[in-house]
Amino acid sequence: MTNKSEGKDNPILFDEGSINGSPVISENQMATSGDKYRSYLSEEEIKNTKWNFGPPNYDDVNKLFEEGRTNIWPEGSLEEKVQRLVKTWEMELVHKADPDQYKTLDAKKFKLGVNGRKFLTLEEIIKVGGSYNVFLQTSLPANLRLYNPEEETADSSQTLFKSTLPRGFAVEILQVYSGPPVIVYKFRHWGFMEGPFKGHAPTGEKVEFFGLAIFELDEHSKVVKVEFFCDRGELLAGLVKGKTSDESTEATPSGCPFMSS
Repeated sequence: MTNKSEGKDNPILFDEGSINGSPVISENQMATSGDKYRSYLSEEEIKNTKWNFGPPNYDDVNKLFEEGRTNIWPEGSLEEKVQRLVKTWEMELVHKADPDQYKTLDAKKFKLGVNGRKFLTLEEIIKVGGSYNVFLQTSLPANLRLYNPEEETADSSQTLFKSTLPRGFAVEILQVYSGPPVIVYKFRHWGFMEGPFKGHAPTGEKVEFFGLAIFELDEHSKVVKVEFFCDRGELLAGLVKGKTSDESTEATPSGCPFMSS
């Protein structure tokens, strides 16, 4: 089994208001963004940032997002600000090579939990193999797992999901239940299965799942704790609808030649 810490030293995620006087994302940050939905991607910021794989390009997933979102939140609304925070937070964790350059979170204090399981630090997330492996943890016996986190690394999981969902895995905020310092929101992730998954042929169909998240911010408006609640089976079920190679090559019974004549 491959060591989970192999590859880039960053946790990989699914790639994608002013309350009490404390804005989630300031107007200045919004204005200088080089991306419509994420902050800290101005030309100057891109040049001065250390990237894992080079500066990210969100053209494809932004198009997917715009074509499939269910709400267009007014600029400056709490929902739009939370959505921008979430997308920017994901961008920093996935693409920035130096945790000291994170602006949405405090890397030293940050921890992530999923479905009531143990909270993990950034270092522990890396050891597990990135957040695909964190999000898709299961208590099922190994022989019943459609996706086994214990057999995947950050690199292998990224390669798998990027090839399965080549246009990306867009995220939108459906509803915000409370603002900072404890943000609670409902989200939706979706993409199109246009590549194979674990031996299952692509279907071209939309794959999506829904969930709730809690973001806790400190006195500096930095994210220090995140907890997600979602059903892993909702995502995986959509990825195993396609025929397997065994099914596609299985011989079809010819039947009685007299009855079919």
